[in-house]
Amino acid sequence: MAATLKQFRRIVPAVLLVLAAAVTAELFAGPRSEVRTPAVAGSFYSADPGELTKTVDAMLARPAPQVDVQSIVALVAPHAGYQFSGGVAANSYAALKGRRVRRVVVIAPSHYESFPFAAVYDGRAYATPLGEITVDREFARRLASRNSFIKLAGNGHTTSGDRGEHALEVQLPFLQRALGSFQLVPVVMGGQDYQTSRALGVALARLISGSETLIVASSDLSHFHPYEQAVQLDHATLGAIEQGDYLTLSHNLENRTWEACGGGPIVAAMIAAERLGANQVKVLKYANSGDITGDRARVVGYGSVALMRSPQKPRSSSQRTAISRDEQQQLLKLARKSVETAVRQGKLFDPPAMSNAALVSPRGAFVTLTKKSQLRGCIGYTVPVKPLYLTVRDVAAFAALRDTRFPPVSEGELGELEYEISVLTPFRRMLDVNQLHIGEHGLLVRQGDQIGVLLPQVATEQHWDKKTFLEQACLKAGLPENAWRDEDTDVFLFSATVFGERQ
Repeated sequence: MAATLKQFRRIVPAVLLVLAAAVTAELFAGPRSEVRTPAVAGSFYSADPGELTKTVDAMLARPAPQVDVQSIVALVAPHAGYQFSGGVAANSYAALKGRRVRRVVVIAPSHYESFPFAAVYDGRAYATPLGEITVDREFARRLASRNSFIKLAGNGHTTSGDRGEHALEVQLPFLQRALGSFQLVPVVMGGQDYQTSRALGVALARLISGSETLIVASSDLSHFHPYEQAVQLDHATLGAIEQGDYLTLSHNLENRTWEACGGGPIVAAMIAAERLGANQVKVLKYANSGDITGDRARVVGYGSVALMRSPQKPRSSSQRTAISRDEQQQLLKLARKSVETAVRQGKLFDPPAMSNAALVSPRGAFVTLTKKSQLRGCIGYTVPVKPLYLTVRDVAAFAALRDTRFPPVSEGELGELEYEISVLTPFRRMLDVNQLHIGEHGLLVRQGDQIGVLLPQVATEQHWDKKTFLEQACLKAGLPENAWRDEDTDVFLFSATVFGERQ
């Protein structure tokens, strides 16, 4: 018994040492050596290597878009079956001819699995019928360590049953034929809200240096609307991308005013590209499934977009909407009628439909009510969610009845009110405080879900300098006055066409 006990005492430490070594090896072994096999080869595209090569090369052989290939920072490409969206997607990849790219970050949405973060693939490679693409594991690890909204994980990547995510996979044969050899960083976004998109975009911008890394956002546009409605929706989405207004894009996609199943990847790519110096956007091609099949009853939209660095002056945030004097008077009359209807009848005024291009275009706007030169109410839609004339109708009524700083407007006050309308331009993030011009720009400050907005005329009326204006916008958002200096805070500039009854 004594001998057995001595042997046991000798064996146990050795066993524990082996177990500890195994656990340590598991903890520090890094991502698993896995290969993500094709999930949609044979359905979304050919599973035969020869046929797939022939198909992709034929699409890439079409005339390439006229862009400076070296200036491309990020691309947007659709992800439907090649017979539907391949011709549009090829425009993005044809633009890469002659470009040396060492690493490609492909960001895709998750169609089948729900999870509240961006998942960077934790395996060794992605495979297509054309061969394996090695994952840049070191970059993937560093990316996942940047923010809690980003994780090294197989979510959205691994195939479950007969379902496998197609949105990332279908981009790869195009990249293989257009670029040849490169390393891949596959990212699938389960959460596509603004905070997750921003976290991913900022993290990418901090890790990418030089021009040998390319970002690809995988997204289709609107789904299953009649042809004309789809075109209208898709051009609103593409217009925001062209204007660099990812704030409006994210807001309208989250609220389902617009549609893009990869909206989060697009916003993340826009944020990263902006911080990497991209200042020009070009829509390379737009079409929808109705253009391919002839069936225009329920179509899906596809867009190909390039985000580029350009020596040209960046697009200004001061491009005001052209509204004629007559159109201004129509909007002012509409605002007054809306307030009177809301106060007297407790409902929104139902105006006749308008056809003027400036009045039916979606645009953010504020209506300001004053009484004896004192503020009586001011509410607006910061982003374009409705045609301008309906926006003015809504926010005029809300300014009269829902501005919590004041009691609701009474019927006896209606004759004393004066009206001012501010029609907003798209939002552009302030890259330098010198871009802010008092009297020209308004401010929108955002940190997380806290948002504060001040119109351009406020700084002039209050005789504020730039620093005071920024501080007051932060306070309006419920943030410390110096929050505009924080790296987690975004400050957006906008301008406004302002007109009122006293002009």
